[in-house]
This record gives sequence, C-alpha cells and structure tokens, in this order.
Amino acid sequence: MIAEQKFDAEVADLRATGKAFAVATVVRTLEATSAKPGAKALVAADGTILAGWVGGGCVRGAVGRAAREAVEDGQTRFISLRPEEILEAEGVEAGEERAGVKFARNGCPSKGSMDIFIEPVLPQPVLQVCGSGPVALALVKLGAGFDFDLRLAAPGLEAAPEGVAHSESFAFDTQSDATRFVVIATQGKGDEAALRAALNAGGGDYMAFVGSRRKFATLRAKLEADGIATEALDQVRAPAGLDIKAITPDEIALSILAEIVAARRGAQREDAS
Repeated sequence: MIAEQKFDAEVADLRATGKAFAVATVVRTLEATSAKPGAKALVAADGTILAGWVGGGCVRGAVGRAAREAVEDGQTRFISLRPEEILEAEGVEAGEERAGVKFARNGCPSKGSMDIFIEPVLPQPVLQVCGSGPVALALVKLGAGFDFDLRLAAPGLEAAPEGVAHSESFAFDTQSDATRFVVIATQGKGDEAALRAALNAGGGDYMAFVGSRRKFATLRAKLEADGIATEALDQVRAPAGLDIKAITPDEIALSILAEIVAARRGAQREDAS
C-alpha cells in the first residue's frame, strides 16, 4: 500500500509540474524473475526509475533506455528481455526489433525472461496567448476544443474565459516539458514587452506575432539592437496565421489555430517517421 501511494504521489507531482515520464508495466514473465506480471515502474524522461519495481539492475538499464526513447518521440515501446542463450537459439540479437518488439539481453543469474510495455505520458501542449483584445480572446475561445492547456497573459483583463489560466503579466513557464505554442496578440498594447518576455523565455515550439510585417520589422530592429539573437527572432512567424484572407477577429483566430495545428501535427509525423 505504501509503495502504491508513493507511485501515485509521484505521478501527481509530475503531472502538476508538466513533466514528461513513462510507465513501465511487466506483461509476461518466464522462468524465475524478481518482478511478476502487473508490476509497474514510474520512469523519468532521463530514464531514472522514480517509483515502483520491474526488476534489478539487469532490467533497469533496458527499461530506462526504452523509456527515454518513448518520451522523446511519444511512441510506446515493447521490450523483451531474454537470456543470451535463448536469444541465440531464436536467432535474435540484443537491440534487434521485430514486429514492434525490441529484444534485450537479460544478464541476471536467474536466467528468466520478461516482456515489458513502456507507455510515455506527455504533458498537455500549452497554447499561451498574450493580449486582451478581440483576436486574443477569440483564439483562446476557439482553442478550447483542441486539447490545449490554455493560458492567457493579459495585464489589466478583469476575467479570462472559463477554463483559461490567466496571468496579469507576460510570464512564461520554462520548467514544463510541454510543447509550447506562443501567440503575441497584444495588438499595440504591450507588443514589445510581450515579445521580449517570450523570447527571453526561449520562445516556443511555435511562436507568432499578430500584426503587419512592417510593424514586426520595426520591433525586430529594436529588439536586435537590445541584444536579442537574430536566430531567435527568425523563429517568429509574422504575420501570424495561414493566409485565408481573414478579416474579422474570429477569422484571424481561425487562421492562427490552423497554422498551430499544422505545426503540431507536422512535428508529430516527423517524430514517428
């Protein structure tokens, strides 16, 4: 019971802090093994086992490597640890993958075999919008149906839409492992401050500015003169959104969300290939 409580507490803490992790579950064992089917371990993104038990040192290394890979690309893993003589008898080499099963050598004296399923748990992607104008509010409203952790940085805004985390300053969470989509939609009310804060926080996996090319060029020149790296500014999409001839705030928000979806899914396809 104590072990289960620690496991659950670790999971809750990782979720609360936006950390990526993996859960390793023993699904089958043959011969003598220290862990039995149903045993679980919680594995950090770097492969460190935080809680639970799936076996000793001969198992932990393979689980750690598989967990790191799973977190990196968001894909599940299935590993089969077998004694070297069994691998040789079956004509399989350690590290080889067949039909979605990756084989590893189990060097434990017990000579048992074990199959383990690794499931990555990634934090919900963040959509952070800066601004309190019509486009910013339309974007967070539209984004509510697309499985984002919605955040609105809007100084002076009395209340954010329901379900949207609201900050009174242009603050960015740099500790989370979540994919981050940042849209500067301040539209004349804090453009430079929002851009500067976002860039100083490392930007994001996607970053866009709502405004004309001329306006962004002016801001860019000022930020470059203040020491903001050219490479960082090159990552900002300006004007934000796909060219769908948008005019109204809702249409502009739609064009931006479409561009975000394209960027998000495109990255996932690249990871899976």
